[in-house]
Amino acid sequence: MSKKLSLFMFWIILFTPMIVYGHVKWFAEVPPEKVSIEEILSPFFITFALLIALLLAILSQVMHKLLDIPIAKKVDNGLDRLRKYSRYILKYGTAFAFIIQVLSGTMFAPDFAINYMWEAIMMWVIIAFLLVPHHISTKIAALLMLGLFVYEWIDTGWFYMLDYGFYIAIIGVLLVGSTKLEDWGFPFLYLGTGLSLCWVAVEKWVYPGMTINIVESHHVPTFGFEPALFIVMAAFVEFVVGYLLVVGILNRILAVVVTIIFILTTTIFGMTEIIGHAMIHIVLIIFIIEGVSFYHPPIRIHKTRLDQMVFVFLNFIFVLATFILVYYRFG
Repeated sequence: MSKKLSLFMFWIILFTPMIVYGHVKWFAEVPPEKVSIEEILSPFFITFALLIALLLAILSQVMHKLLDIPIAKKVDNGLDRLRKYSRYILKYGTAFAFIIQVLSGTMFAPDFAINYMWEAIMMWVIIAFLLVPHHISTKIAALLMLGLFVYEWIDTGWFYMLDYGFYIAIIGVLLVGSTKLEDWGFPFLYLGTGLSLCWVAVEKWVYPGMTINIVESHHVPTFGFEPALFIVMAAFVEFVVGYLLVVGILNRILAVVVTIIFILTTTIFGMTEIIGHAMIHIVLIIFIIEGVSFYHPPIRIHKTRLDQMVFVFLNFIFVLATFILVYYRFG
């Protein structure tokens, strides 16, 4: 049995690089073209941003009241009992996501092809260490992931790899498991994933032509809005989710909604969507289980409701402006 398994793994590793040439590319079929900052900061964009900032300020005070609903409270208590499995879900979920990637001939994301045999071998070694139920093996896998990520970072460029910065957070969680820093793991995962989602959202504003191409070529429903306006609003949704993760307003109900949205996009983009977002799905499952009970968000610094609302409003505008300016300058 052991010999058969070894032979099976050998042939998988051998043919992994050959799959590279058949993998599905990311969705846009046009080159990126940066629009002017005046076009990004349109009256519609500014108005929509202010409305969202106001909505988030109110949301910060009413979101927790949704859990007062009896059925929501029952589900919340049931999820509390699953927290002990969160680290196992991340560990084995990462292995599952990596298996999907390597079988498609990619690593980390669909736009990073496996071009050499050693890259495929490294991916399978990481998977093997993740599947071993011991924290030392997990840490070895995390260090190998970090090495492979840094290699891709050097090859691709640090700016491009910021889209996938959540992998650094995942690596961090795996590394600090069963140590004195273990409690810092999931807050770091919230922070890293939130910042990554915000960063990716800005791309849709700076390079709207690529997203318009996707909407038109894949017949993405815009619900009656013009594609240009729909893209602005869709990017805001992604940015807001990332922001809520960072400031600690995102609770389980919103995490469920986001997960459903990500699943629905699979029906439009198919296998590429599965390969590209499998790891994000794993992270969102953890967020659904964990909630924000272990996380001490920045909003808790302010004691009164009014102070918290003002903080969320102004902080959202500041974070939004910072991301746009930094992305536009270096993008």
